[in-house]
Amino acid sequence: MKPDYLNGTDLLIEQPENMYHFNSDTELLGRFLRLKKSDDVLDIGTAAGALLLYASTMNPRSLTGIDLFDEVVETARKNCEMNHICADIEKFRLQDYPGNKRFTAILCNPPYFQTENKELISKDPIKAAARHEINLPSDDLFSNVRRLLKDNGTFYLVHRASRLMEILRTAEKYDMYAYRMRLAYQSQNKEGKSVLLAFSFSKQRELKVEAPVFLDQHDTFGGERR
Repeated sequence: MKPDYLNGTDLLIEQPENMYHFNSDTELLGRFLRLKKSDDVLDIGTAAGALLLYASTMNPRSLTGIDLFDEVVETARKNCEMNHICADIEKFRLQDYPGNKRFTAILCNPPYFQTENKELISKDPIKAAARHEINLPSDDLFSNVRRLLKDNGTFYLVHRASRLMEILRTAEKYDMYAYRMRLAYQSQNKEGKSVLLAFSFSKQRELKVEAPVFLDQHDTFGGERR
């Protein structure tokens, strides 16, 4: 299999045909991160490891990734090894991840779709888990981030722009408040496609709304679309 370059970097990534491939949302979140060298990072639903690779460019203290499938975990490990990146990648459902280690930065490009019509869900369990909230509804995501994130930590999330208010309400249930936000549009005359958010536990931080991204004006954004 010929590896691809991870957009905007000189890092290589292999993406098997049967797995979820990184897309513009992955790259948007990777570029939205602001990590420190003292950070311990957890990537939830690491897939082929694209977000871990983006995070590695900021040289955090440690990188951890979790996913649901052995095949996916092995691919992410291989991609990190190919780029000489040290990361601990394990098979875990987030809800079952042990709480003995906590993190200062948690990243997630979660499944977005709340499909009630089961016929629309992929028969492939890997792709179904990547796209539909079968294994990770929003409440489970935020409650477990609350459990695993240190008090001074940041949760970085990319989601559907159309679900912004729901996401903010769910976050507040778990004492998490957005302090950075950026919207992405396919083009200037389209509705918002994606929203990037950084959350902390502080109510006092003002929300900084950053300049929008128009995907049709950037050659680098690409890959598989959801």
